[in-house]
Amino acid sequence: MIKIERQFAVFLENRPGMLLRTCQALAAAKVNILALSILDTVDHAIVRMVVDKAPEAEQVLERLHAMVQRHDVIVMDVPNTAGALAGVAERLAEAGINIEYAYCTASSGQPAGALVLRTNDLEATINALS
Repeated sequence: MIKIERQFAVFLENRPGMLLRTCQALAAAKVNILALSILDTVDHAIVRMVVDKAPEAEQVLERLHAMVQRHDVIVMDVPNTAGALAGVAERLAEAGINIEYAYCTASSGQPAGALVLRTNDLEATINALS
């Protein structure tokens, strides 16, 4: 499965409890976080997330007065095997597509994992990986 999803990049103060507050507000609105990446800087953390209900999440984040950027990203299943990500990167490189960032996860017992990709051309990415 390869599809385009909305990702939110939420800028939070880099201090205890800020992620908790955000996650509790999303949970109260019955929004499930499907993918998450956190990058810390000196003053802020950038929390990238893909959720199951983007419109509801956007309302929650607005009520929290969070600074939010919205981007479309590729979300895809990848085999949980050595070299799977290398294969994705190879196909994109051959197509001249730049990976701006990516994050993924799978536990050792899962046959597949999930990969989130931001590239310079989402439609070309889908074509190259399909």
